[in-house]
Amino acid sequence: MRAPKMLSVLRIAILGAALGALVSCGGGPPPGFPPGGFKPQVTVVTLRAQTINLTREFAGRTAPFRVAEVRPQVNGIIRDRLFTEGGFVQAGQALYQIDDSLYRAQYESAQASLKKSQATLQAAKLAADRSRALVRVDAVSAQDNENAIAAESQAEADLAAAQAALNSSSVTLGYARIAAPISGHIGKSSVTQGALVTANQDASLATIQQLDPIYVEVNQSSNDWLSLKQEIDSGRVRSDGAGTPAKIQLENGTTYGYEGKLQFADVTVDPSTDNFLLRVIVPNPKGVLLPGMYVRALLSEGQLSQGLLAPQQGITRDPKGNASALVVDAHDAVQARTVQVSRAIGDQWLVDSGLSAGDRLIVEGVQKAQPGMTVQPVERGATDATAPGAAPPAASAAPGAH
Repeated sequence: MRAPKMLSVLRIAILGAALGALVSCGGGPPPGFPPGGFKPQVTVVTLRAQTINLTREFAGRTAPFRVAEVRPQVNGIIRDRLFTEGGFVQAGQALYQIDDSLYRAQYESAQASLKKSQATLQAAKLAADRSRALVRVDAVSAQDNENAIAAESQAEADLAAAQAALNSSSVTLGYARIAAPISGHIGKSSVTQGALVTANQDASLATIQQLDPIYVEVNQSSNDWLSLKQEIDSGRVRSDGAGTPAKIQLENGTTYGYEGKLQFADVTVDPSTDNFLLRVIVPNPKGVLLPGMYVRALLSEGQLSQGLLAPQQGITRDPKGNASALVVDAHDAVQARTVQVSRAIGDQWLVDSGLSAGDRLIVEGVQKAQPGMTVQPVERGATDATAPGAAPPAASAAPGAH
């Protein structure tokens, strides 16, 4: 029984001797027990100020550039439908023909009245001319001359009235042929041949939509707008304003092939949502965008001069959402910083406060670093990973914010 106990004691002694030899040969202490002078290696990124294009992504819907609802302006029976449903129509193209028998008869009657008025005026003019010649030799009385001149003026007025009546009947006759007010794609017809329509009825006969270009309507919160305006007023951000370019992403995730421009921002905030409308105008020559489609618009809000971007892996948050970071000072000591970030730009955070240009932010090995500890910093991307003082690469701005 004593032999197994002696064997166990011998094994423990050998294991302890091996562990001691490992420590004495520079193998490093076990985790959690660093001796004095041990410096853990961490990867850092030196932050640099740069010009950043601020963008924001909005969800929205497409809307037609122009919409015209076709309605009759005279009463009558639809005799013909002159277009193909779902097709493209040109402004002025005939769409419907209303039975115009009554309106044509009225037009012809007005033409006859005009000719009668012209003849009456001709006779009155001749009579007035003769009267003017006779009154000079006292062949007619002054009263008769005045009556002849008045009859001529009356005939001229009757002719003008007849001409106006003819013009009015011509317009009414033209209304019997319903034409497209704008160019665009026309939808289905709500009436067929033989249907009775009335002037200015509530129901439209068809709807025409101009889809090239097309609108993308999105909403921005008033809170975001106030924050951006304060930055613009302070000079920190330079705004592009109207005409700002916008990239469109379709609902299947693909990027639309044409770039739009911000046309205008509404001046009224919806009290139920605290949002206001932004309208982007987008070319649509191939008809890819249809009214009512869900899209996302990436709009430029302006340029931030001397902005600071920090890699996201270097920023941590506590359960309350407060952001913090660890930086390495000039003496290679770790410092804790409370940080405020406003938005993500690619895989980086836009820093508002807490960090400055030139700070060396720890992005790898954070778990090995504690505030006050001296570490061995290595710049991320350095050609010599063992050289703490290697020159850092130039920072570049991410393409856009989300």
